Amino acid sequence: MEETTMTQAVPSPSAEKFIQDVRRKTRRKFTAEEKIRVVLEGMKREITVSELCRRESVPTAVYYSWLKDFMEAGKARFKRDVLRDASKGEVKDLRSENDQLKILLADKELAISLLKKSL
Repeated sequence: MEETTMTQAVPSPSAEKFIQDVRRKTRRKFTAEEKIRVVLEGMKREITVSELCRRESVPTAVYYSWLKDFMEAGKARFKRDVLRDASKGEVKDLRSENDQLKILLADKELAISLLKKSL
């Protein structure tokens, strides 16, 4: 009986680097719109997430990171809107200051026109 030994080919470091470079350069890049579409489709729950990821050729871990980023961005946006909203008191103060500035500007314009007429 002949003994056959199977030797596994161990890729050299340069071959591994070449393979990594090829994978890096051929990796599919999704636009923001595509990511949003995939995440929203997954949120509809019409199909399972694993089936959606298989159909879109997206690893499930990547889908869940997109979902997390999507939810965090929405939460940050809502927080910013709350901070941007002015209270009624602030609006009232700004309106009164605006009225005072309009009166000052009107007085200056009147003084300028009187000076022009006197020349």
